[in-house]
Amino acid sequence: MKNSIQSSLVAVILIFAIAFSSNAQDQERQFYQLKTYFLKDGNQEKVVDSYLKDAYLPALKRAGIENVGVFKTIPSEDINELKIYILLPFSSLEQFLTLDNMLAQDKSYISAGSNYINAKHDNAPYERINSVLMKAFSEMPVMEASKIEGPRKDRVYELRSYESSTEAIYQNKVDMFNAGGEVELFESLGFNAVFYAEVLFGDRMPNLMYMTTFKDMESRDAHWDAFRTAPKWLKLKADPNYQNNVSKADIMLLYPTEYSDY
Repeated sequence: MKNSIQSSLVAVILIFAIAFSSNAQDQERQFYQLKTYFLKDGNQEKVVDSYLKDAYLPALKRAGIENVGVFKTIPSEDINELKIYILLPFSSLEQFLTLDNMLAQDKSYISAGSNYINAKHDNAPYERINSVLMKAFSEMPVMEASKIEGPRKDRVYELRSYESSTEAIYQNKVDMFNAGGEVELFESLGFNAVFYAEVLFGDRMPNLMYMTTFKDMESRDAHWDAFRTAPKWLKLKADPNYQNNVSKADIMLLYPTEYSDY
């Protein structure tokens, strides 16, 4: 118990150290939490869906947190895991740190989410939750809820995670997005990015994450074809300053739930 408390205190101290070491420009950059629910079956999925739709998202709005994205994996022959992804934007680390306490005092939230909140140990609503805390890139300091339209089941929200071999090499990839112009290139090609961010805490580090959005899979493939052949990208990836800066790339193809904010 003592070690657990000490670990929590260390985490809080580290988070605040990051916050107060930032300059004024950095403080305008949002923070993001990506929560991933790992589910074993449709019953758990139904419970978590109900909790998020009827209790969690309404409570977040009462707490002043807007543009919360909720996503599920696009079915494929290679993927059979049940997961639900929740992307939360925070204007400050203080907002992130005080959220759980605010929820604990929200009677409407506690009532609406009682089945989830009070679930028994032998009937848990999920198998595990993974959580990642991120800080927005300087070139896109604030999240932009996707304006993509059309049936939600057809949309493709592409979440990417790029890992690097060392911290220094990771920073080189971050610089490639910002100073190198990769963010600007995505924007010019109409990738409808939701966010680009540095991972501060997570189970895979060092790494960065970002999300782009498309009306359907055909549009997604066409956009990436345009990216791969763009003169600016061909020049950028050949730049000797930006070589071998991604050791592993994970690509998650998602669609927004009906109750997601975008």
